[in-house]
Amino acid sequence: MHPNTPYEITTAPRPGREPLAHAPGWDGPRMLPEELPPGVQVVTLPGGIRTLAYTQPPAPAAPAVPVAQPVPAWAKTTALLAPTVGGGIAAASVGLSYAAPGLIAMSHALWSAVALIAAGVIAVPLILRTARRPAGPAQITQNITATGLFGRANGTINHH
Repeated sequence: MHPNTPYEITTAPRPGREPLAHAPGWDGPRMLPEELPPGVQVVTLPGGIRTLAYTQPPAPAAPAVPVAQPVPAWAKTTALLAPTVGGGIAAASVGLSYAAPGLIAMSHALWSAVALIAAGVIAVPLILRTARRPAGPAQITQNITATGLFGRANGTINHH
C-alpha cells in the first residue's frame, strides 16, 4: 500500500477463475468477475475490509510532441538540382527556337544530298556502260594443240 493512499486497490480475478466471494476478507454477496461493471474494482480499505468501488482511471499521457526530423541529403540534392535542370531545359528550348530556321534549311539540304547520291548511283553505271561499248562484236581466236592420245594440251586465246 502506498503511504499517501488510504486504501489498497487489487484487481479482480480473471474471468473463468473462482468467484470474488472466495477471496479472503470478502463479506459481500457472491459476484462473478465478469459481472463487474466497467470501472469497478475490488478495494481493500484500511480496516482490512474489501469492497467494490469505482476507481479513477489513470490520467492519459500527454501527447508526444513531434520532433523535427532533419532533411535527408537526397532531398536537399534534389531540391538544388531541380532549378538547374529546369533552367537547362529552358535554355535548350530557347536555343532550339533560334536554331529552327537553320535546322529546317539543313534538313532540306540533306534531302537534296540524298537525292543527288541516289541519282548518281543510278546514272553513273549507265554512263560508264555506254562509254565502254565496242564498235562491233568481239572476235576471239583459240589455238589448242596436243601430242598423243593422252598428251597434255596447250592453248592460246587471242582477242581481236
